[in-house]
Amino acid sequence: MASKLLLIAVFVLDLIAFGLAVAAEQRRSTAKIVQDSEINYNYCVYDSDIATGYGVGAFLFLMASQALIMVASRCFCCGKALNPSGSRAWAVILFIVCWLFFLIAEICLLAGSARNAYHTKYRTIFSELPPSCETVRKGVFGAGAAFIFLTAIVNKFYYISYSNARENSFQPYGGGREAGVGMGAHK
Repeated sequence: MASKLLLIAVFVLDLIAFGLAVAAEQRRSTAKIVQDSEINYNYCVYDSDIATGYGVGAFLFLMASQALIMVASRCFCCGKALNPSGSRAWAVILFIVCWLFFLIAEICLLAGSARNAYHTKYRTIFSELPPSCETVRKGVFGAGAAFIFLTAIVNKFYYISYSNARENSFQPYGGGREAGVGMGAHK
């Protein structure tokens, strides 16, 4: 039976990561071009940089959630062999999908956080073209949040499938029963 305490802990970590990713999407940096009247040059002014912290927080909470599931399931590769069954087949498929969604979510969060932290120091003097005030595209943190949600669903199904397959684990030579021929006591 899958540990309910572990599933609740992972759910809470995933929920916090999802909330932070959504908050990062809502609070990502915006920039505006400002002209200095004394020297007559244009430069970029950025607002709050809180989305970077939210993105990194979501990254870390999702990583903790994934690590907890992988430690509990021994990363699917360590421990005794699992009985060939439907639960094992689903556990293998969900293991691969879980890691795929996890990596996509982490890449979105890390790229969004890094891009949000980058502020252009470029300014124009004697030029009519405004500076390019680069910011994070809308939807980067949102994509991370979507993949956090998918990872949360898949890793719980993976852990439950793994637990079901582990309960019915493969035991060679008669499943732990006596391997030899039963004999009476010798007198």
